[in-house]
Amino acid sequence: MKSLTGLLLAALVLVGILPGVASAQISSSQITGDYLEMRTCEVYTGPCFANADMGVAGREALLAWSIDSGKHNGIDLSGLKVVVAVSANDTLGDGIVTKVDPIRSVVLIDSNATCDQRAALLDFAVAHAGKLAGKVQRVDSAEISLTVDHVDMVADLKAGDEVTLKTRKLKKGDCVCSNEERYYQPLVKIDNSAPAYTLVGKFAGAGLGANWTHLGRSSYLGTFSYEQ
Repeated sequence: MKSLTGLLLAALVLVGILPGVASAQISSSQITGDYLEMRTCEVYTGPCFANADMGVAGREALLAWSIDSGKHNGIDLSGLKVVVAVSANDTLGDGIVTKVDPIRSVVLIDSNATCDQRAALLDFAVAHAGKLAGKVQRVDSAEISLTVDHVDMVADLKAGDEVTLKTRKLKKGDCVCSNEERYYQPLVKIDNSAPAYTLVGKFAGAGLGANWTHLGRSSYLGTFSYEQ
């Protein structure tokens, strides 16, 4: 009887009679939320400006995930956040991975996380940062706040005293040569990505051998939905 009931429920889901069940089944294996990224070079720019920066700027980046709902490694991470600060040997995102080695990173984990959630957040960040995580130099807890408005392109990130990032929507006055484009794409796999103007982007922590402050057309806002 149980197997027959299961088959009946599956059939109802397939034909859309039980949309709530279908939605639950689709989302149960996903982890979703907002994403924010900044680099120390223009990502929305003209080729001439980008070529001038290449090899000189853009060696550092901030990556931040704010998890709305979902699990990683079986651990519920809903409502938690994680930030990765990255420092490379050369300009990030030009498609030549070996050129930017060595890459070092610092991972800041939401101070609201439990011990198990902390381990899961670290694994989540390293897994989705991929090669950008490089060699993790330090992992610390921090009070992290992150708000993202995808309509007005306003984001506000604060991670302890180490990371500050604020953005606004790009406007007409930001154009220099009227030939600007998304020269550099987001560093990680995300959805609904759009460039924004960095009002302030700052890393002031230990582990990367340098601190930095940057502003300009250097941020991306987006969302993520990863299958687990």
